[in-house]
Amino acid sequence: MSALYARLLGRMPIGWLQLVHNKGRFAAALAGVAFANILVFVQLGVLGALTTSTVQPYSIFKGDIMISSADSNTLSDGGNVARHYLLRALSVPGVTGGTPVFIGKVDWQVNERRSTVLQALALPTDAVEFITPHLRSQFLRLALPDTALIDRGTRGGTPELFDAISPTTPVIYEFNNRRVTFIGTMQIGAAFSSDGNVLMSDQSFLDFFANRSSTAPNRLLLSVADGASAARTVNLLRQILPVDTLHIRSLADTMAADTRYQTTERPVGVIFGLGTFVGILVGLVIVYQVLSTDVADHLKEYATFKAMGYGQPFFLGIIFEEALILAVLGFIPGALVSTGIYQLLVAKSGLAINMTVARAIVVFLGTLAACSISGAVATRRLAHADPADLF
Repeated sequence: MSALYARLLGRMPIGWLQLVHNKGRFAAALAGVAFANILVFVQLGVLGALTTSTVQPYSIFKGDIMISSADSNTLSDGGNVARHYLLRALSVPGVTGGTPVFIGKVDWQVNERRSTVLQALALPTDAVEFITPHLRSQFLRLALPDTALIDRGTRGGTPELFDAISPTTPVIYEFNNRRVTFIGTMQIGAAFSSDGNVLMSDQSFLDFFANRSSTAPNRLLLSVADGASAARTVNLLRQILPVDTLHIRSLADTMAADTRYQTTERPVGVIFGLGTFVGILVGLVIVYQVLSTDVADHLKEYATFKAMGYGQPFFLGIIFEEALILAVLGFIPGALVSTGIYQLLVAKSGLAINMTVARAIVVFLGTLAACSISGAVATRRLAHADPADLF
């Protein structure tokens, strides 16, 4: 290994030799860097799952503009929107169609031991153009009373359970003490606020939620003409609808606002965001302690080099060499262990937590930067010291 580093560096690999000189300290340093990587990976993984689970339910909608109550921060919260606003919205140039969207929570007894909370999404069956194309054929079948499509990503379900559901082999369960027939499945996924999702018609929804009225949906979803600007149409809508009681935004902006709220204002997002910062701080402290101790242990050698005329760039090169070695060799086990933790979290929670290439690159570059910063700080004593003082 030393010969390889010598070829790469074009000189004796001083940093590598100093690190491996004390193998116990070297192993502890690698373990510390790997631990910091694991902390950051897990926090970022959960944050990524939060973001993904926030936008996934929107994937069933095919629309351009969403109108919601001004007190709504996410898809599932906030007050209702008067349906008559839909008629006013349809009078705006560029708006080609619209539909009410109903949202609620239902309890599903999966089996004798497992009960889940599902987010119920409902639209009129004659608004099939507002459903994503791959679900439209199944959605039209929901015109039958008390029928629904169940989310295959529902927490607590099994592949065998969902594979058995089809239009020819419907399965009957109960929602809110009322029978519901699953005639098909869809793929959305579990979230932090619900175990899964279910799609039904507005009429079936109102049967399950007897206290809800067809005149007060949760959202209004609009489409604009091909080539028309959604942003311009939003501005026109804001001129005729009460902006003090309504959020009028493009569907993309609605999703972005929902994600921003979940990650920056909700406790889960704030906690895991802070956890990412703590992981980075842990890595900085660990690497700094290792490198500063290494510098202190070899002060006499560094003083000799300095007396021979070597400047600060030479010492920084040695410390950056050590930092690079710690970053690379600490990152590899950290990434492998984190991948295993991701798989465990997916199995236990049903959340979409995946090790992506982009995330791995970001964490590696962050690790490299943290190690380099720690190394630069660790050598500050050498910058202006007289060689005699170092002895």
